[in-house]
Amino acid sequence: MSFGELEVLLVDAKGLKDTDLIGKMDPYVEIQYRDQQQKSKVAYTEEGGNPRWNQKFNFKVHHPLENNSIRHKLVLRVMDRDTFSADDFVGEATINVGDVIAMGLEKGFMEVNPCKYRVVLSDKRYHGEIRVGVTFKLINFTKVIK
Repeated sequence: MSFGELEVLLVDAKGLKDTDLIGKMDPYVEIQYRDQQQKSKVAYTEEGGNPRWNQKFNFKVHHPLENNSIRHKLVLRVMDRDTFSADDFVGEATINVGDVIAMGLEKGFMEVNPCKYRVVLSDKRYHGEIRVGVTFKLINFTKVIK
């Protein structure tokens, strides 16, 4: 069984739908790969719907991989932090990382430079984009055991 690491570089977003009636939104991103979930820092900026994070996240990948492509999706849920009420759902982007992992398993390393992905609202309309880079690194199983 091989192990690998999926590194996600969350760069920024543009044109997000502002969910706040008063003031600027304070967006963050919940990133999920399979059963692993991580959360970005909150982007407190005057830019509102154009936040910058420049933050990296690492997820463990186990091999052999199943053929079910649903298992190889990276889901990015953009949320707006609220102080006195529940955080608001802004939108979501889904990235299929199955090919990145497969090529990384074959070559030992695979990188997709940051590119733009559409943000989908709860009513399935597009509103804005998020820029994300993905890297897969194969980790030698014997190194994991030591």
